[in-house]
Amino acid sequence: MSFPNLGKFFPQRRRGARVLEGREKRFAMEIAAALQRASVESGLQIKTVAGWTGANERTVKNWFSGQYGPSGEHLLVLAGHSHEVFKTMLGMMERQDLLVALEFVEIEDRIARLMMLMQELKDKGQS
Repeated sequence: MSFPNLGKFFPQRRRGARVLEGREKRFAMEIAAALQRASVESGLQIKTVAGWTGANERTVKNWFSGQYGPSGEHLLVLAGHSHEVFKTMLGMMERQDLLVALEFVEIEDRIARLMMLMQELKDKGQS
């Protein structure tokens, strides 16, 4: 069996498309991983991210896949909406001190919610 003439070679890169290298590729992959973690944990959808940022859905799909990373303005909007993206940014900036502070805030929030639930259970038990 022989190969047909079409399909023997890899297609040429599209004109204008550039390949990310080095730090740009690492940035795109880190943000993609954060978006995917947020997607698994909280059901984050491409349409939701597109709505937050005003970016095209195809662009957001490229962020999720790590093909490209978001621009500065889009990154700020994402970090404002997604703790995963925000934590990833802090990690890439090597700001572990701020990561620890963020963890403390999240733990305090969980403790406050737990105390509210305990109070509700206590109130139900007394009535």
